[in-house]
Amino acid sequence: MAAAVESFASRGYHATTTRDIATAAGMSPAALYVHFPAKSAVLFAISRSGHQRTLAMVETTIAEHTDPVDTMRTLVERFVAWHAQRHVVARVVQHELDALPAEEYQVVVDLRRRTESLVRDVITRGVESGAFTVPDVRTAARAVLSLGIDVARWYSPTSKPAPTVLGKQYAELVLSMLGHH
Repeated sequence: MAAAVESFASRGYHATTTRDIATAAGMSPAALYVHFPAKSAVLFAISRSGHQRTLAMVETTIAEHTDPVDTMRTLVERFVAWHAQRHVVARVVQHELDALPAEEYQVVVDLRRRTESLVRDVITRGVESGAFTVPDVRTAARAVLSLGIDVARWYSPTSKPAPTVLGKQYAELVLSMLGHH
């Protein structure tokens, strides 16, 4: 899977062949098919895993905090840092979704919806407590997630600041965006 991530990230899904993946993994194309029946199955495994890890991180963060401001701060710090630290895999996970077959695409979309729903719930709790003021919770949740996801597009090992510092900076921006003072 690591070889596929590197190939998809550098060439794009459609330009990557199973031979490219197999060669990078040090195996024959036939050996690759022992593990994955098609190139799309590799992409699905990568994408599903990334989205499951993200969902688990969001669930863990929510379980650790009761205050919506603390929850959102920690969630954004972790979400942004994850997308920076793992920018190569995150880029593949987030930006090659359209290449998935319909059934696999739906599995990933469901994971994304669950993540977005949890973020909406945190924002809703913040609005209800008076900590946040947003005109539309759904749009706010999408904006929060989009900010973190986009980090994978531009982040590189030479980027500044470090992922955890970037996460803290984004968290403060998000809290301001949500109307927390």
